[in-house]
This record gives sequence, C-alpha cells and structure tokens, in this order.
Amino acid sequence: MKPIRLQIPTQEIRKPDIRKQSLAELTQFLQTQGEKSFRAKQIYQWIWQKSAHSFEQMSNLSQKLRDLLSQHYAFYPLAVAKTQQSEDGTIKSAFKLDGGHLVEGVLIPAPPRMTACISSQVGCSLSCKFCATGYMDKKRNIDAAEIYDQVVAIQRQAEAHFNLPLSNIVFMGMGEPLMNYQNVLKGIEMLTSPDGLNMSPKRITVSTAGIAKFIKKLGDDEVKFNLALSLHAANDEKRNQIMPINDSNNLAVLREALMYFYQKTKNRITYEYIMFDDFNDSLKDAEELFRFTKHTPCRVNIIEYNPISEAEFRKPSEARIDAFAAYLVKKGVMATVRRSRGKDIDAACGQLANKG
Repeated sequence: MKPIRLQIPTQEIRKPDIRKQSLAELTQFLQTQGEKSFRAKQIYQWIWQKSAHSFEQMSNLSQKLRDLLSQHYAFYPLAVAKTQQSEDGTIKSAFKLDGGHLVEGVLIPAPPRMTACISSQVGCSLSCKFCATGYMDKKRNIDAAEIYDQVVAIQRQAEAHFNLPLSNIVFMGMGEPLMNYQNVLKGIEMLTSPDGLNMSPKRITVSTAGIAKFIKKLGDDEVKFNLALSLHAANDEKRNQIMPINDSNNLAVLREALMYFYQKTKNRITYEYIMFDDFNDSLKDAEELFRFTKHTPCRVNIIEYNPISEAEFRKPSEARIDAFAAYLVKKGVMATVRRSRGKDIDAACGQLANKG
C-alpha cells in the first residue's frame, strides 16, 4: 500500500512594500544584487515623483531589473472605491486601503483654490461629541504611502473635473494626525520633498484636537507646515463636555504647548471653532476665545456646525454667528466665517464616517 502524501497548501509569502524602503535601503539592495547604485534614485523618482504603482511603469529600467524588483517587493496602493459629487462641486471619495478598510477624503473646490482634505487614521480614538468619526472605533493608522496616495487621487480629480492643480492639503479628515505622528510627517515629507511631489509645506495644514506633547514635538522638529487647533470652546468646563481629550490636555497645557510651537517655528497658529447653538456662541464665549488666542499670532476660522445623526447639536442663527465674528474682529483678531461645503453628501467638516 502506497503512503498517502498530504498536500499542505503553502501560504503565499507577503513581499515587503517597496514604498516602505528608504533610498539608502534601496541602494543597499541593488548593490547586493550587482546593480548600479544610481538605479535606486530612478526607482525612488518613479515611486514618489511619478506616483508609479507597478514596476512595469518604470520604463527607463531594464526588464531584468524590473523583474528583480517584482520578485522581492510589491506595491500596496489604495484604490478609489466610490465617489460622490455634491451640488456645490465637492467630491467625496471612499478609499479602500490594503486589508480592506475604508477611509474618506474630500476635494473642496473654490477656484482657483483646490483643497484636498485627507484622513490620517481608520476611525478615531478621541471621541469628540460633535464628530461622526469620533463615534467610530479606531482600527489602524494610515501609513505614509497611503497618505500620499490620497493626495495623488484627489489631485487627479481636481485636474479631471476642474482643470486645475491641487493647491492645498488639510489633514482634517478621519482620525487624529498627531496620534499617527511618524506616518503623517513621513507622508508630508514625500509630498513636499524635491524627490517627491515638491509641494510647498506652507500649503499644508495639520489639524489636531490638542495633544500638547506632540505639539511641542512639532516645534522641536521645526516643521514648516501649518498647525491648526480644533478648539471649539475656550473654557475648560465646556471643552471637557465635547472633547474628552481636554481632560488630559487642558487649555493651560495647550496654551503653553502652542506658545512653544510658535517660539520654535514662527508659524502662525490657526484656531478652528465650530459654533453650537446656545453652547459656545455667546459674546462671553467670544471674549474667552480672544483671551486664549492673544498669546501668539493667529487666525480664527469660525465653522458652521454640520449635523450628524449621533449628536443633537444645532447650528446657531446667521445673525449670532456674524455677531460672534464681528466681536473678534473688533478685538483685532483675524477671524473668518467658513461656510461648509458638501453637506448634502456628508462630506462637510465633522461628517466623515464611511456612510457611502
């Protein structure tokens, strides 16, 4: 009787992500394979300047080298799973990441300005009461290449739909960017580097709910991009009610961190202030906001509240919003009321939650 041989399925080995290799690591790999070192720079340019997603696109490399790369590495790009266009032209995209998770990004057109609003995490752990993403569990951080891919995808939408280049990037989508510090900074490096997309860091804004130690770290790293604080109340009691992060990062701690950031970078701070009816919209609230913001050069963006099903906040009247803004302007604050875009497709500030 012949012995029975069991066929044990072999699990396919996942190849390393080529986009997680540094230029030095690529150079070393090529040297061990007997290839010229300068080819690493060419590969890097294909990845980060030309946004290649396959080795076959690298037309100035020999077929032998392309085959070698495909044997050892792979690409794991995000894909545009779905898009929706608002009546005002705003385009929301659902991006499918490696592993199947979905995140959302938005193109906000205001010609000639084209702004990409991108995500930094799948879900969020900070549980802000007015934000749809805050009611989702955090699944994982978004890596640097996926941050880069969101920008490239939205840039292509701007060119295809409006025949205009992308002008600005805001990290105001899903997640808390400073809780994904290394990937966000690496992603911005590849967006701004001459070896990448060579965009100006002054056109990039990172928005945080307020994590003091990382705000200080941004200062120590002397970042060139803009910093925005999602403030929404300049009163600890009120901010605690809507933003649990304030329990461990109260206003006094944040003020010190922001002053440190400004001292290190000389970058003006942006404060984001969503107005909620009969909560943070009085002239007393405006005075508290003025007092909090007066310690460094800044601007204040007053944002209309966009309703979500999970919360019962309401938007104040236009008259109340305008009076609040006028009070700040009279005090010498650079304050602007930002009207929301994309509300009809749940693409406005605070509404991103993968609802399709």
